[in-house]
Amino acid sequence: MADFATREVEGMRQVVITLYDETVRARHGALSNMRGKIDFTPRLPGSGDLFRWLFTRESRIRPFYTGSGKILLQPSLTGYHVFDVADAERWILEPGVYWASEGSVALDFTREPMFASLWAGDGLLNWKTTMTGPGRVAINAPGPVETIDINDAELKVQGRLVLGRTDGLKFSSQRSARFPRNLISGQQRMRVFTGTGKVLVSWTPYWN
Repeated sequence: MADFATREVEGMRQVVITLYDETVRARHGALSNMRGKIDFTPRLPGSGDLFRWLFTRESRIRPFYTGSGKILLQPSLTGYHVFDVADAERWILEPGVYWASEGSVALDFTREPMFASLWAGDGLLNWKTTMTGPGRVAINAPGPVETIDINDAELKVQGRLVLGRTDGLKFSSQRSARFPRNLISGQQRMRVFTGTGKVLVSWTPYWN
């Protein structure tokens, strides 16, 4: 298993991946430098991926790194979160959250329901990255990340606090209160996650 670690350098945070004759993938443009005997291979997307690319901020090109050595990805003033995806577990990430993963993690796209995305302010066509395990992954995070288990219940959040969820949770958007009370509530529409599964939440940003 590749070793994923985060380090701090002069107030910035960076993901360091150590390979032992293994393969990992990373977000398009994420590389800072690599050391050792490592092959860098960007693979061309298929025609369907190119079509989806027109309607998403997510890049379908996630280069492969194969060999032995160290990969240092681009540092950030925000942060990163490393966790393991279980066998056959499927995560749905918010746009821009994916950063890197082991080669055993299958990456794909899924589209949220049109009206749920539209009411949430995400646009009519909102494609998101999915990850299916097993394997280790690193994601972008504005602050410390908490994993919350939801068991046949709802999680309602104000704003884009949820970074990802397992596919047992359905996404929707609701008014903060019944009409017309929502007009004087002082709150925007709530992002709602319903069902059974896990969510990754970053409640507060880092203060560097």
